[in-house]
Amino acid sequence: MIGRLYSTVIDCPEPRLLAEFYSAITGWPVTDEEPDWVDLTSPDGARLSFQLAPDLLPPRWPDPQYPQQVHLDIDVDDIDVAQEQVLALGARPLPGGGDKFRVYADPAGHPFCLVWHY
Repeated sequence: MIGRLYSTVIDCPEPRLLAEFYSAITGWPVTDEEPDWVDLTSPDGARLSFQLAPDLLPPRWPDPQYPQQVHLDIDVDDIDVAQEQVLALGARPLPGGGDKFRVYADPAGHPFCLVWHY
């Protein structure tokens, strides 16, 4: 095991509005909020996150020209070890990242993040 699922992240033009929608459905409260990010957390610790994507073209299921915009955050203990392991599995680094996350593409091109100690 390289890491644990930390969050499922949904791109959207209004993170707070979409978080309120899913909070009403799931009963999960807002547990963290920044201008471009909102988290809901279940009683058992599952996270659903909403990330600002101001120029989002909404998905048109099942039209592949307008695909889904969701990615996984994987919580890791040691980012350098985890990075080496995901690269060995066929991931490739993508631009972006920050103090507590790095961005990669899986072998099919889907973005995901390795995160550590939020």
